[in-house]
Amino acid sequence: MACPRSDAEIQKNVQTYYGQVLKKSADLQTNACVTAARPVPKHIRKALQNVHEEVSLRYYGCGLVIPECLENCWILDLGSGSGRDCYALSQLVGEKGHVTGVDMTEGQVEVANKYIDYHMEKYGFRTPNVTFIHGYIEKLGEAGIKNESYDIVISNCVINLVPDKQQVLQEVYRVLKHGGELYFSDVYASLELPEEIRTHKVLWGECLGGALYWKDLAILAREIGFSPPRLVAANFITIQNKELESVVGDCRFVSATFRLFKLSKTGPTKRCKVIYNGGITGHEKELIFDVNFTFKKDETVEVDEETAAILKNSRFTQDFLIRPIEEKLPICGGYTALETKDKITDPFKLAEESDSAKSRSSPDVAGGCCGTKKC
Repeated sequence: MACPRSDAEIQKNVQTYYGQVLKKSADLQTNACVTAARPVPKHIRKALQNVHEEVSLRYYGCGLVIPECLENCWILDLGSGSGRDCYALSQLVGEKGHVTGVDMTEGQVEVANKYIDYHMEKYGFRTPNVTFIHGYIEKLGEAGIKNESYDIVISNCVINLVPDKQQVLQEVYRVLKHGGELYFSDVYASLELPEEIRTHKVLWGECLGGALYWKDLAILAREIGFSPPRLVAANFITIQNKELESVVGDCRFVSATFRLFKLSKTGPTKRCKVIYNGGITGHEKELIFDVNFTFKKDETVEVDEETAAILKNSRFTQDFLIRPIEEKLPICGGYTALETKDKITDPFKLAEESDSAKSRSSPDVAGGCCGTKKC
């Protein structure tokens, strides 16, 4: 089942797939859009439970893209679909924050807009703090999104649906404030995709045909100006369709969550010691920043130059005491030295480790991918 190669034809096919073919997440042919990536904090579970049933049923996604430290933030959701993540986030940012969803499928935007009043009344907000826009995520300017206007941009299994991924990331970089973050889940391939996969209609709709070779993300991020990608979670994608399985062949796919930061060019940052103060809602005891760094409350942790720069220059700075590596600090809750081993950056390696851990703890647990929305 070949798919026309023009960007316009791909957009049209994706719109049809998500606007007409898929009616609920059970219609998907792979688990790229239906499996939880990691445990969901209690306050986020509660926020998701408050979302209207129809909005949740029309959600297709490959990860939970709700980061930490959200109070009063302005957040942009790329490919917001029926609005599930937006409505959950609108509770978490509060009335002084704001969430904007952009989606190219009119039917999904209509579903999202239908329930604005319902959710604002449920949350007790006098003024709506969520907006939904019909538009294209690689053309945010046309959707009215201004330069440096958002603290956080999220995307849940959507960037793979756009042929020009560099343009999407460039637009994200433009609209983020300095110190801002792109926190996103997406599908990645173990190799450069052959033509047969890249031109397959259903595989495009299922998030596999447009998957980026995982090593290319770091290259794109560097070219655009982002800090190096930080891996948060990864799980293998399985295909429940023999025909699609035969087309895919030896290529493997993972769903992975990464975070990219837009940092000001302030010169080199040195290694530091940091202490997390436990001030982030839902993460009072510890903050799992990514697969390489977990910060426990009151524990002194040595961090590398890149991590120090992020903590100093992002919204996280208020929640950390940051000091030069040579300065002595009172040790109240333990001390973690900076390890010399290489950081984990390969989502396939992480997915393998995750599967092994699941097998050891429970033989019946199958490896999967992420969340439930619009991959």
